[in-house]
Amino acid sequence: MTSSRRSADASPLPAGTFRDQVAFVTGGGTGLGFAVSRLLGRLGARVVCASRDVAHHARLLELGRSEGFDVLSLAMDVREPAAVKAAVRAAVERFGRIDVLINNAAGNFVRPALLLAPKAFATVIDIALNGVFNVSREVGKHMVERGQGGVIVNISAPYAATGKPGVIHSACAKAGVDALTKTLAAEWAPHKIRVNAVAPGPFESQGAAERLWPSDEIEAAVRAQIPLGRFGTAEEVAEVVALLASPLTPWMTGSILVLDGGWSLPSSLAGAAPLSALRRRRPPSSDAPFASAAPPSDPP
Repeated sequence: MTSSRRSADASPLPAGTFRDQVAFVTGGGTGLGFAVSRLLGRLGARVVCASRDVAHHARLLELGRSEGFDVLSLAMDVREPAAVKAAVRAAVERFGRIDVLINNAAGNFVRPALLLAPKAFATVIDIALNGVFNVSREVGKHMVERGQGGVIVNISAPYAATGKPGVIHSACAKAGVDALTKTLAAEWAPHKIRVNAVAPGPFESQGAAERLWPSDEIEAAVRAQIPLGRFGTAEEVAEVVALLASPLTPWMTGSILVLDGGWSLPSSLAGAAPLSALRRRRPPSSDAPFASAAPPSDPP
């Protein structure tokens, strides 16, 4: 099957879109975070890559050196407000400002609710929801004090609005992220701070397969749920994140943009049944054919 996947080296966004801007990316050394950090750097941003394990930043640091964009590597656990405050302070001391925040750090895996330990549920909520608040609050304070506005893009999920069996921990966290996104968008609009979210469906990225579709059978089953017939890529999601973070969307705030190949759309009532099977049932009695029955008349 052919696809319209875009090369990681190409972008529809203009060169220099983020020139002179500083982007703070949580979980920026792996998976989607890496793709976003790389794209923002290539488009002119100075990138702050913040996560628990700085060893994960080596690839981005090397890329920055080879392609000529600045990368600041910081150790930070989004669950710890003191660590977040220190990281934001270090970024401002290095670059003088933060213009863009990408709240990407999260944790997810598949586990039915009855098998999910309370500690595991709490851990995901702490990272994927409390962490988004902790970093948004600290960076938001800087943006307000600086008085030049800013942009925050959160990473949500399509099932935040619907729920999803097997990921109750992530669904609850992302539902909170959606509410946080809209609330901060309204609260911080007077400060010219825009807050939006991208909700990607299944996409290929580092570590995703091992945690979310660990076998060929599960991967095929997930792919079959996507009307466009394939998984997305981290680069495709990163392009949309960058678009929302860019000056090209100046009137967009409080929005949750779903990007999932149709994965969250309703499926056919007939499921995978062939079209030839979708024939009207014949009524049990030919004396009162349902197909030709007249509609009830309006009351006098």
